[in-house]
Amino acid sequence: MSATILVTGATGNVGRETVQALSRAGNIVRAASRTVKPTATGENIRAFLLDYTDSGTYAAALKGVASLFLVAPPLDAQAPAKLLPFIKAVKASGVRHVVFVSALGVNLNEQAPLRVLEHAVMDSGIGYSILRANFFMENFSTGFIAPTIRHQRGIFLAAGEGKTSFISTKDIAAVASKVFAAGPQGKEYNLTGPEALDHAQVATILSRTIGQEIRYHALSEDAMLQGARDQGLPEDVVQYLGALYAVVRAGYMATVTNDVESVTGTKPIHFEAFARSNNSFWK
Repeated sequence: MSATILVTGATGNVGRETVQALSRAGNIVRAASRTVKPTATGENIRAFLLDYTDSGTYAAALKGVASLFLVAPPLDAQAPAKLLPFIKAVKASGVRHVVFVSALGVNLNEQAPLRVLEHAVMDSGIGYSILRANFFMENFSTGFIAPTIRHQRGIFLAAGEGKTSFISTKDIAAVASKVFAAGPQGKEYNLTGPEALDHAQVATILSRTIGQEIRYHALSEDAMLQGARDQGLPEDVVQYLGALYAVVRAGYMATVTNDVESVTGTKPIHFEAFARSNNSFWK
């Protein structure tokens, strides 16, 4: 009998890929987000409404669910306050396995919102797996960096010369599928791509891929944060963004692990291969 797995954040970069990976593996998938109505979206995929801040949406989404793919709202310092009531409801509903998407290195900062949520999941009494992923490659194609690449042919960040072992959400989804199949083992996985690149190297790869020059503009932190404010981002999000790129500048995101290959049996995607397969996003 196929398992029923609830995927939160199903309209986001990692959620979309995970829905497809779990569906291909034969699972019944509930694709949950705050903006969809519960209508059929595929043979074994159904969309469900779920809003962490509205407990009235919990019961229908969780009913009969065996496992949960849990994604926190991005760049949200208030994520623990929003998710803790939902995690309690997950426990009460009888879910047996939570796979929580966290971030590489948060275990080094006990005050980090995602670290607080890691502890909440681990202490909940539910079987768990933690996926600590590095920055997504897809940030450059469908995420927040993509518009400036398309329209200004530039990457404008306060990343300095710090390197990042970017990972594709396809690899995160592949790991999640294998971890769900294996069942809860109380493990934490540090997920990275196969190499660490700085943003100037990323710009060079993108330039070569699309045949047009893409430049990396190394902003000061103040300039990046003011730009985020000018785009209308709330101050707590602006400060969260600043903290993330301070870690990049310090070199902490350059770690390369073999956890993707050890779980899936396949090496993670190189950034150059990602760029080739996604070049239409930048033309």
